[in-house]
Amino acid sequence: MMTIRRASDRGHADHGWLQSAHSFSFADYFDPAWMGWGNLRVINEDVVAPGTGFGTHGHRDMEIVTYVLRGELAHKDSMGNVESIAPGEVQRMSAGSGVRHSEFNHLADGSTHLLQIWIEPNVRGVTPSYEQTRFPDADKRGRLRLVASPDGQDGSVTIHADARLYAGLFHGAERAALALDPARKAYVHLVKGQLKVNGQVLQTGDALALSHEAELTLTDGVDAEVLVFDLLA
Repeated sequence: MMTIRRASDRGHADHGWLQSAHSFSFADYFDPAWMGWGNLRVINEDVVAPGTGFGTHGHRDMEIVTYVLRGELAHKDSMGNVESIAPGEVQRMSAGSGVRHSEFNHLADGSTHLLQIWIEPNVRGVTPSYEQTRFPDADKRGRLRLVASPDGQDGSVTIHADARLYAGLFHGAERAALALDPARKAYVHLVKGQLKVNGQVLQTGDALALSHEAELTLTDGVDAEVLVFDLLA
């Protein structure tokens, strides 16, 4: 079964300094049909205005992955991490027993565009931890590069969740296939461009939710950047 989630059908929030599109119910946006998909709970596409950001706030028992598309995001947390996240990098923060952090766009003349992803953990109350890794475009060109997994396979960041996240770049004749367990779920989020996924044409911001499928095929990309989630059903 496949269900297309169009970019225009997502929830939208205009906070002035922050423009956000919610793939799943979040904050004031509620859609009972889209509370999450498997153990994927949040994909927020955020555009943060220059010189603004998220003040210090807390999280518990959630795996939080940040994927920056444009600009830079400054991160500071109660574990002592002070980092800057740039395009091509994947940041993972395991909130576990509790963590506080802030995120800020220090650019004076440019917005920061990012995806913030929440995945429900398979173990609660762990000691909070942080990880950040760069994945060059060459590693994602014409293939699905594993960037987050439960066991840190192939240099991916390690999440405390039964999920795997892949990133890929596709254009023209480049194509990829990924075997799926029909007992699990998958979710494809097109970050930008155009891409055909299992025969369905996706445009920037669109997604495809899959269940009871045995394979994922990605073809006919036009400057496409894509995230693929292999998820607990």
